[in-house]
Amino acid sequence: MDIVQELEYRGLINQMTDREGLAKKLSEEPVTLYVGFDPTADSLHIGSLLPILALRRFQLAGHVPVALVGGGTGLIGDPSGKASERTLNTRDIVAQWTDKLKRQLSRFLDFDAAGNPAQIVNNYDWLGELNVIGFLRDIGKNFTVNYMLAKDSVDSRLEKGISFTEFSYMILQAYDFYKLNEDLGCTLQIGGSDQWGNITAGLELIGKTSGRQAFGLTMPLVTKSDGTKFGKTEGGTIWLDASKTSPYQFYQFWINTDDNDVVKFLKYFTFLPAGEIDELARQVQESPEKREAQRVLAKEVTQLVHGEAAALSAIRISEVLFSGNVQSLSGSEIEEAFKDVPSTEIAGGAEIGLIDLLLEVKAAPSKRQARQDIESGAVSVNGTRVTELEKTIRLDDCLEGRFVVIRRGKRNYYLAKFV
Repeated sequence: MDIVQELEYRGLINQMTDREGLAKKLSEEPVTLYVGFDPTADSLHIGSLLPILALRRFQLAGHVPVALVGGGTGLIGDPSGKASERTLNTRDIVAQWTDKLKRQLSRFLDFDAAGNPAQIVNNYDWLGELNVIGFLRDIGKNFTVNYMLAKDSVDSRLEKGISFTEFSYMILQAYDFYKLNEDLGCTLQIGGSDQWGNITAGLELIGKTSGRQAFGLTMPLVTKSDGTKFGKTEGGTIWLDASKTSPYQFYQFWINTDDNDVVKFLKYFTFLPAGEIDELARQVQESPEKREAQRVLAKEVTQLVHGEAAALSAIRISEVLFSGNVQSLSGSEIEEAFKDVPSTEIAGGAEIGLIDLLLEVKAAPSKRQARQDIESGAVSVNGTRVTELEKTIRLDDCLEGRFVVIRRGKRNYYLAKFV
């Protein structure tokens, strides 16, 4: 497949300008393209993966990707897809977040590729140098208010109101495209479907100022078949930063993908060839209980974002928790695996009775209930079922010298940390 055919197979094309012209250009020569990422937090989340991986797909096809971090536009705020005005962050915060996003993005692109090395740029480098009079005369005059009001990002906000600050965002992003076209020969901007208005504004500016041909392409916004928001769990947003969402939590998000979504996500978020994806799709239809497609999806995406070692560790933690053999986990893996379960620090002594420990970690509401649970075989300590009422937990019983993993029933885990 050429790059357009691959994007079509994967369902990654929502809108394109001059479809035939862009397809022809992509087939004839290396094209420089860009995607913008505004620093609205100190990490990107999995909603950003689609455009990030699209840049990588284009680079693998021989084109030149540019990742733009919006150190300038991040000070303004994109109204696209927002029902109300964003809260403005300070310059220092935006600068810190910009640096973190640049480091994250650098993991996905090849900066040493022969002939088509990737680049990361910060639009504050040129937006920060603009003066108001020059910007209004040279750039603003190319946009009529009527043209801007017709854009969805603005029109959807007119009833509740939109500040001049956010109203101007479209022109700033258009200037980014113009600047990259001038300086780097960038002729293609891609983004989510909510960026269509901003992208076409850039095409308008390039056309009016230089007459050069440029193109735009948007990808669909990721949705889940059950109507819930993609990238959100009960625990919150799924981030690309391992300190905010651990590799194990990240892996669990993907392995819990619904059968109705898994094939679509394999196409969106992996680089598996069409034949392998089609085979996994067949398995989903014929043997959904095996969840092979989910396991492949979780491993592939976790490996892409966090590396092979982290992906293998996440798989091992999952297998250990399923089998109950927690004694084989390292200290760091225990903390990662049980990050979201009730955790209690135990201090003031080298040993504690199991009944008292169950009360301390709130695995049982009373000593009577604790005794019943132990006698019925419902309690396990570090993967071993315990039925001895007088059992005492000593430091020698702790995993890695400090952890005790308690399971009550099949699914209720508690972590005690001896300090």
